[in-house]
Amino acid sequence: MGLSFSNPIGLAAGFDKNGIAIGGLLDLGFSFVEVGSVTPKEQPGNPKPRVFRLSEDNAVINRYGFNSFGMEFAKNQFINFLNSRSTFRTGLVGLNAGKNKETPDELAQEDFSSVIETVGPNADYVVINLSSPNTPGLRDLQRTEAMSRIILTCSDARDRAIEKRSPNFVNLSGQYQRAPVLPLLVKLSPDLSETEKKCIAELLLQLHSEGKIDGIIISNTTITRPSHLKSKEVNETGGLSGAPVKDISTRLIGEMYILTRGQIPIIGVGGVGNGQDAFEKITAGASLVQMYTMLAYNGPGTVKRTKNELKTILEAHGYRSVEEAVGARVKSKIQS
Repeated sequence: MGLSFSNPIGLAAGFDKNGIAIGGLLDLGFSFVEVGSVTPKEQPGNPKPRVFRLSEDNAVINRYGFNSFGMEFAKNQFINFLNSRSTFRTGLVGLNAGKNKETPDELAQEDFSSVIETVGPNADYVVINLSSPNTPGLRDLQRTEAMSRIILTCSDARDRAIEKRSPNFVNLSGQYQRAPVLPLLVKLSPDLSETEKKCIAELLLQLHSEGKIDGIIISNTTITRPSHLKSKEVNETGGLSGAPVKDISTRLIGEMYILTRGQIPIIGVGGVGNGQDAFEKITAGASLVQMYTMLAYNGPGTVKRTKNELKTILEAHGYRSVEEAVGARVKSKIQS
């Protein structure tokens, strides 16, 4: 994607929706933190209660509904962080863009592009979130015609965001210089049909070859409910995250890695709570991984512990780097 990461572990969107804790979260040991989803206008999200802890399953169900302070607030938070970023704090900050609930689906690209153009100049990468199950109609935008329209519009917004960057934008090395890239990614649902997976992969391969998209995040929360769940909150409406999503998301990472022939970088997320979880996603095709729910269950020490465990596992399998392990379990299935 044209960026350098100090380690492969990041924080997924949703933990810091408005960018109020970027520095402290990076200090936990993450190499990157993704803020959002940020919407153009401030909105309260869905009525409370809207988050449910499934303790017996190491899982969470949420139906937040893109509660957001809006893009102008997020812009100021990004700027405040960048003004304090220096050589001793070198993590990257991503922007996850969402749409307002009242915005018609046919105008969704305007919401996404507004957020990217407004906040993006101060971000290291940007994400189009088309896969939250908690905004009515949002997942319909994963249909290839709508997705193509949105990505093309957001790609243009990304280019304008780069042009708006301050000459004092701080890059990973801490040197003050204009960063040459602003990768654009799309976040997918784990609940795609086989046909949808193939169509999306074909579209993303085309757009990637044209320089319009730079990566994929797999995956968002699921609306499915595995039969083995034990917690009484299992029937709450919303997206399920945490341990029960681990294998679901890892499977989709492998499938999309194969369908995109390993040509598009993937960030894997879903149930990552230790080094083995991260290793499984990397060998399925993820170049980077993110955590969220398992951090809430296992505590802040999870980040350092996961990095150390992953290093040990990679070495035990004879890999000298994460790059060598990416897609190792599925590369043989890619058709030439």
